[in-house]
Amino acid sequence: MTKAFVHGVPEASALWQTLVDELATRDVDDVVLLSPPGFGAPEPAAWQAAQTDYCAWLIGELETLGGDVDVVGHDWGAGHVYGVLEKRPDLLRSWAADCAGLLHPDYVWHELAQAWQTPNVGEQVVAAMNARNVAERTDGLVDLGVPPDIAAAIAPEQNESMTRCILALYRSAAQPAMRELGQRLLDARQRPGLVIIATEDHYTGTPEMASVVARGLGAETFTLEGLHHWWMFDGAAAAADALVAHWAAVDAL
Repeated sequence: MTKAFVHGVPEASALWQTLVDELATRDVDDVVLLSPPGFGAPEPAAWQAAQTDYCAWLIGELETLGGDVDVVGHDWGAGHVYGVLEKRPDLLRSWAADCAGLLHPDYVWHELAQAWQTPNVGEQVVAAMNARNVAERTDGLVDLGVPPDIAAAIAPEQNESMTRCILALYRSAAQPAMRELGQRLLDARQRPGLVIIATEDHYTGTPEMASVVARGLGAETFTLEGLHHWWMFDGAAAAADALVAHWAAVDAL
């Protein structure tokens, strides 16, 4: 079965390389890396970059793959997966995603997201982002915990197209949008799911919030103790084992 990986903000598909390499050593090589428009892929004509647009984009990608896909999402990639889980769960054989705390009724967007969501303030923030050269962008990613070689591959994709999409996406997802999505998912047709919880990811609520959401979705959980938002680097081996076990459990259904 195809394994489709979807990254988030402000990222590109190189983010997955360490984890993909680990999966290859476990004989998982049917992997497709999907880059959302503006985040390593061109924006289509008249692209609005709202949350609903990205959900529709991912639905289209999964349809192209023929459905019955094991999808893995990180950051806003996870958000797009949750959108598909509501709208077109029939396209998924299984799903795995982090950032489940975003769907908790008590979730409050982190400080940078709130800045992006604020008129004029967001524009000033992205103007500062766009003013940095590639070397500065690379260093900024390394400071956040991204390995230098992967940071160097992502940094060139951080451009004005990406920052425009960041503003539109985050503004479309200002609360109560995420909590309402979480509520709707409780009534959606459920598919076998795995919520990945990195305990030091402070962008997406607490581990307890993620666990509550996982229970509501009927999903299993896998916890990476002491790891942050970019768990797919230091946690690659453990995450690969968890994903392989998850997919094996789906095979057995």
